[in-house]
Amino acid sequence: MAKILIAYYSRKGQNYVNGAIKNLARGNTEVVAEMIQRLTGGELFEIDTVKDYPADYTECTQVAKVEIQQKARPELKRYLASLADYDKIFLGYPIWWSICPMPVSTFLERYDFSGKKIFPFATHEGSGLGGSVSYIKKICPKAEVMDELAIHGAEAPQSFEQVERWVKDKV
Repeated sequence: MAKILIAYYSRKGQNYVNGAIKNLARGNTEVVAEMIQRLTGGELFEIDTVKDYPADYTECTQVAKVEIQQKARPELKRYLASLADYDKIFLGYPIWWSICPMPVSTFLERYDFSGKKIFPFATHEGSGLGGSVSYIKKICPKAEVMDELAIHGAEAPQSFEQVERWVKDKV
């Protein structure tokens, strides 16, 4: 049986939800990652930065925009020793400026994804996956980037059935 990793970046606190700023105890991507973990039994790995993003949502989006423009690679709090034991990687992130946040790039560039299957999943407030899947393919050219899932962030807590349908044929 394939060993599964669910690596995700998520933002709790102030988030844009259905046109308003709301405080979330858990980020939308984390909610979906935990659903995938329950369905697959895979190992959860939170991609988390050493330096926190601003708590204010608007400030955070501006920092994220600059990071994308500068192709920044924020340092992560921890790393996996290797991906050698994993066959399938579910990779989750919110969509920031039509792409995955730069900490996800830090994570992806750290490891050899040769022969791995990556299943991208993203939470968003209207942009779908943006350009994130083609971006992942560019960063991980030796991986097989499989079909993806986009969840409207405001609907993440109620998306279990949608996630279950997506995960069903992947384990």
